[in-house]
Amino acid sequence: MAPRNKVIIDTDPGTDDVLALLFALSASPEELEVLLISVTFGNVSVQNCLRNVVSMFHVIEKEMQWRKENGLPEGFEMLKRSKPIVAVGEDEPIGGERMKAAYFPIQDAHADPEKPSSLFTPSSGESYLEILRILDENPPDTVTVIAIGPLSTVARAAAYSPQILARAKAVLVMGGAISVPGNMTPVGEFNAIADALAAAHVYALTSPDPSSTMPLPGTSKLPVYPPAAELGNRRLKVIKFPLDVTTTHTLRRDEFEAKANPLVEKGSPLAEWTKAFLGATFRKQETLHHGHSGGSTAMALHDPLCVWYALTGESQKAEWNISLGQYGRGEDIRIETSGQWTRGMCVIDQRDRKMPNEGEAEVPGDMGNWLSPFKGNRIHRCIGTPGDRALAPLILQTIFG
Repeated sequence: MAPRNKVIIDTDPGTDDVLALLFALSASPEELEVLLISVTFGNVSVQNCLRNVVSMFHVIEKEMQWRKENGLPEGFEMLKRSKPIVAVGEDEPIGGERMKAAYFPIQDAHADPEKPSSLFTPSSGESYLEILRILDENPPDTVTVIAIGPLSTVARAAAYSPQILARAKAVLVMGGAISVPGNMTPVGEFNAIADALAAAHVYALTSPDPSSTMPLPGTSKLPVYPPAAELGNRRLKVIKFPLDVTTTHTLRRDEFEAKANPLVEKGSPLAEWTKAFLGATFRKQETLHHGHSGGSTAMALHDPLCVWYALTGESQKAEWNISLGQYGRGEDIRIETSGQWTRGMCVIDQRDRKMPNEGEAEVPGDMGNWLSPFKGNRIHRCIGTPGDRALAPLILQTIFG
């Protein structure tokens, strides 16, 4: 049976990125097929991110062997049917300086990143070209891009061939903050700040007129899109998962240890590896945030939430709440790219203004054409899920059995 969902994962692992990857790779092959893991810079350099991905695959190999030797289901059936490609993406933002948030290092004591793994196929090509090749080789609306790092590689793909990128079923973007504080500045979330220009490029491809929300001329390394008429009628579908919805989905230390500790005692390489880096994460959370101590210390499942949607967004559609804004055409969310204190801020029109009359392109006093039906971005935004406390047990059960 063909998988219900084919995905490309663009990632900067990263603690919750690795959990997202393990969650996806542990899914049944009937549910999901991971075609490509695109590694981009983010929390650390792209080479360290690649090392983390390769380390993960070595640990999975050891885990499958350990389970087999102990008479347990090996799991990771998807990897037995098809090996994902691993490709290297951007190592710096398309505009501005690289920003690091290396708070949560991944431990790779079980892995030798120089040793090839039989569970994935390394690519010698650039990641953005692999993304475009896969989208071009598959029918439109059949491959979802899960973007859980800075959008630099996706933006480069968009600039190279916006028409091919728009063939994606959707681009699921973890990033930004709408009505809650940021996690790097009072208004900025890490992925959005790390390459705000890239986010602006990607979001602009949702617009009827991408030029209306593109970054200021001369600020980006990427070319502008062709005129709207040359792009054709199809636009990119972006579903955004901001901190507003991701932060409430958490994994507590006590629930993780209740699942992992017995497996560590039995010798599970995967449980031991994840306990090492999640243990460091929980300890760091205690130093960074108020109210975190002991078993109640928790980490937010930002990136795994996007994988959860890829798995269940259609089969459990009634349990997900995706906002299309007050006008039902998608929310005009724009990214601040040049502010000294507001870089990466998500700007959304919350004014109580009337739409223009039919045939009117602009509304007097509407700077930036926020109300125009022919301008602005068209972002779908997740504002509700099947349950804040449903995700963590699902991840633990899917990964560890």
